[in-house]
Amino acid sequence: TTRLVGSEMCIRDRLMPDKPYLFYSDGCPHCHEAQEFLNRKYPELNIIKVSVDNKDGTRLMSQCARKFKLGRQVGIPLFCLGDKYIVGWSRRYEQKFHNYIKPFLK
Repeated sequence: TTRLVGSEMCIRDRLMPDKPYLFYSDGCPHCHEAQEFLNRKYPELNIIKVSVDNKDGTRLMSQCARKFKLGRQVGIPLFCLGDKYIVGWSRRYEQKFHNYIKPFLK
């Protein structure tokens, strides 16, 4: 797992299409559920976790939102997975995530 915060964000100021992203906030209960799912089902997954609790993280999430033309439908957690995305989290998204993450698994 790669976690980008603060000054590291300057290095990665644009989305990389070949990397999976999770945009989250520390105060978001659905974000915690999504991260618990990742820890349980995909402990070896190298997903870039980006906190939107700072302006650099929010800016990067905005790029993902624009890429998928989410407009007002953007929320967190937000998974940016190549040409697919998932907004929000509940158990019903687990199978969708599994299908979308396959190209990123080694």
